[in-house]
Amino acid sequence: MYVSMKPILEHAHIHGYAVMAMNSINMEMVRAAVNAAQAEHSAVIINIGMGQMKNHAHPEDMVPMIRRLAGRALVPVALNLDHGQDFTFICECMKRGFSSIMIDASALPYEENIARTRLVCEMAHPLGICVEGELGHVGQAADGDDENGGLYTEPGQAKEFADRTGVDALAVAVGTAHGNYPKGKTPKLDFERIRLLKKILNMPLVLHGGSGAGEENLKKAVACGINKVNVCTDAFGIGIQSIEKQINENPGVDYMHLCMGVEEELTNYIRTFMRTIGSSGQYYFGEGPLSGNE
Repeated sequence: MYVSMKPILEHAHIHGYAVMAMNSINMEMVRAAVNAAQAEHSAVIINIGMGQMKNHAHPEDMVPMIRRLAGRALVPVALNLDHGQDFTFICECMKRGFSSIMIDASALPYEENIARTRLVCEMAHPLGICVEGELGHVGQAADGDDENGGLYTEPGQAKEFADRTGVDALAVAVGTAHGNYPKGKTPKLDFERIRLLKKILNMPLVLHGGSGAGEENLKKAVACGINKVNVCTDAFGIGIQSIEKQINENPGVDYMHLCMGVEEELTNYIRTFMRTIGSSGQYYFGEGPLSGNE
C-alpha cells in the first residue's frame, strides 16, 4: 500500500512505537525495506535525500519503481523526501508523486524556518502529502554536534512552531547526529527533553541520526515519544560489509549475487531494527492495524 506518512505516524503516535525511515538509493535497498516490512507486519518509510537523487537515485527512475513495489505490498509504505531545502526541488518531488516531504529550514533564522515550513504545508496538505519539519539542529557526528546542548530543540518554541506551521511531524534535536560517530562512542540522548516535547506537542516526533545511536537508546527514545527513526549511514555500511564479506569468501562471485547478498543482509538488518523500535506486528496483511492494538 502506497500511502502518506501521516496515517503511519499517527498510528505510531497513538500506540507508542516508531517506524523506520531508511534512505534507499537503489532497487536492492527498496526491496529490502518493503520485504522486511511485509515479513514483520510493519509499516516502513523510504527516504531519499536531495543529494542522493542528484547523484545516483534519480527520481524519474526511483519513484515509479518505489510506487510499484509499495503498491504490491500489503503493509503501508511511504516515500519521503529527506531534508528538502530547495523549494524548486520540493515542488518537483510533489509533482513526481512523493507521498511525504521533509522541509528542512532548521539552519535558517527561526521566523524564516516558520515561513518556509508553513508554505510547504500550505502546498502539500491539499494534495494529501504529509509534511515533516525540523526545529533545532541535528548536525554531523564527526563534528561533535551531538554534544552541543545549545542546538537542542526547545519545547516551548517547538509548540509555537508546530502551531504556526501546521506540520504533521517534527524532527527534534535531542542528542543524535548524522553520520558515523567516533569509534567506541555512543551518543547521549536527552530523554527528559523528548518526554517534555511529547507532552507539550502531542504529535509524532522524529529522531534523525538513528545510525549508531545504540539499541538501548533507541528503545528508550521510543518509549519517551519518538515515532519515526531515520537511518542512512548504518544501512549503507551493511551494504559495504556484505560486499566485502562475499568477495573475501568467494573471490569469483559475480555482480548479480553480490547484489542479492546485499539485499538479504539489509532485509535481516531492517527486520531487527523494526523489532527494536516496536513497529513489528502492528499490521495484518491487508487488514490494517492489529485489532489488539486499537
